[in-house]
Amino acid sequence: MDFFELTTEPLDIGAIARRVVPPECGAIVTLDGFVRQFTKERETLYLEYEGYEPMALKEMEKLVAQAHEQFAIAHVGIVHRLGKLEIGETSVVISVAAPHRRAAFEACEWLIKELKRTVPIWKKEVYRDGETWAEGGEQ
Repeated sequence: MDFFELTTEPLDIGAIARRVVPPECGAIVTLDGFVRQFTKERETLYLEYEGYEPMALKEMEKLVAQAHEQFAIAHVGIVHRLGKLEIGETSVVISVAAPHRRAAFEACEWLIKELKRTVPIWKKEVYRDGETWAEGGEQ
């Protein structure tokens, strides 16, 4: 039931989250990462995501495997959107199902940090006064 995907289509958070729910689990934690209007007091017009898809999917697969090794979880789903995204649109959904919520929260937080750090997906922020490619890590 694990999955990891890239798409240019809008993301349905609920549908993605429900794909990881097995009967033995009592919790699912879902991160909905979306485009915000202001970044460090600069007004964002939109974002563009690009990725090296074959490598991105391999790295996402590794993250899912590592999450299973480190946390008491059942299933993980990661879907990242590529292309131009407007303010308020979802760019990434990470859902983690676990028998207990603590492990699901911890795994979800670890996954988003590692995804930003290791997966070759790049974000261009387009502002009213220019544009910049964002670095990985805390974005």
